[in-house]
Amino acid sequence: MSTENEGTAVPPAPSAPPPPADAPAASAPQGAHPGSAPAAADPYGPPAAQAHHDAGAGESSSAPDPSWPPPPPPSTPAYGGDGGAGHGAAGHGGGGWGAGWGTTHQQPAPKNGRGRGGLVAAVLVAALVAGGLGGGLGYTLARENDSGGSTTVSSSTSGGNVKRDPGTVAAVAAAALPSTVTIEAASSSGEGGTGTGFVFDKQGHIVTNNHVVADAVDGGNLSATFPDGKKYEAEVVGNAQGYDVAVIKLKNAPSDLKPLTLGNSDDVAVGDSTIAIGAPFGLSNTVTTGIISAKNRPVASSDGTGSKASYMSALQTDASINPGNSGGPLLDAQGNVIGINSAIQSTSNGGFGTGQAGSIGLGFAIPINQAKYVAQELIRTGKPVYAKIGASVSLEDTTNGAKITEQGVGGTEPVDPGGPADKAGLKPGDVITKLDDRVIDSGPTLIGEIWTHKPGDEVTLTYERGGKEHTTELTLGSRVGDS
Repeated sequence: MSTENEGTAVPPAPSAPPPPADAPAASAPQGAHPGSAPAAADPYGPPAAQAHHDAGAGESSSAPDPSWPPPPPPSTPAYGGDGGAGHGAAGHGGGGWGAGWGTTHQQPAPKNGRGRGGLVAAVLVAALVAGGLGGGLGYTLARENDSGGSTTVSSSTSGGNVKRDPGTVAAVAAAALPSTVTIEAASSSGEGGTGTGFVFDKQGHIVTNNHVVADAVDGGNLSATFPDGKKYEAEVVGNAQGYDVAVIKLKNAPSDLKPLTLGNSDDVAVGDSTIAIGAPFGLSNTVTTGIISAKNRPVASSDGTGSKASYMSALQTDASINPGNSGGPLLDAQGNVIGINSAIQSTSNGGFGTGQAGSIGLGFAIPINQAKYVAQELIRTGKPVYAKIGASVSLEDTTNGAKITEQGVGGTEPVDPGGPADKAGLKPGDVITKLDDRVIDSGPTLIGEIWTHKPGDEVTLTYERGGKEHTTELTLGSRVGDS
């Protein structure tokens, strides 16, 4: 399904625009007849085929590690592979799986500096060609004006004077862009890329994705650039790999920061308008629009570098999200943040010579209600806090529920003695089919739903044992940190 820069290449632009078809011919040399010059070939040639930016599904990583739940996606091929079998602790387990029933999702990774030359060259050629066409068009119109038959129509006002009412995309973008930043993160060895973030409070905290700043966590370099060009050095305050949320803080933050207003992601409805802001493929301050395509979409994603999976019960949108959009805000029609753009489902790799995948209209955002709680914990303690049930569940892709395994991670007990699941009466072999009113069709779905709650929340679990359905009340436990 992937299409990569197919068709003929764009030939170089001519040094001067071709004469229009109906322009008067230059005076012929004496003795020559008008029109006797040989016909010129089209200097532009056939247009190049459009490049489609198709993204790969998420990458898998190593086998489950009891020291860190969630474990990585089990043996999942990079970009579009099927999720494999595995085991992990629900609430601390993980694996390769996504909303595509058997595929993981790629986090729109930070855009690195490579591959941008091809894009610049293509834009330059297009600009030169457009300039040539514009010259020919101007000549034709001038000639028509001379004959008194002008076809030009002028606007009474320029675009800058047009009033844009509150609630329009232009008005929302104008209000939100000054509070959105392009993040550049690099490790001590220079590896890194570009992502997005937004102003969380007046103290200089910026919320983004963990995978955007992961390279800079241990001694790397981090900066944030606002749309007005002002650039600030920054540091990582805290990062949550499992949630894929991170908070950074600007050094010498300005006093006039304006935090974006946070909405209520629980109130979002399918069909609501969405606006995404980010730096796709390094193109900072890009605005795209769409709708909410689905809610509570279970997604396990990886950044393709062998890291462990992140889990979310995501908002799905068709607003265009590409590498570099990661960490940027997903806004509603009023300009409230309802999610953090984090992952995409896509086909093969992309065009423009980047080797990176791109949007096919399936983007996923962390609901802001969850992200807000995580960000506040990171600012307060520097570490994430995860809810858990204290049981290991299978990460196989099923539609029957989340099965508690017969053996835990690394040979441990599948149900933690004295833990929440044990106190609720759950046993190995039980298949959890609902959490409150949410249908559970697999282990990763259960993990994503557990992580929408806070430790101490009481939930109702529906499970099957021996062909019979049972329900039980469970108080969620907690785990601090990613390791």
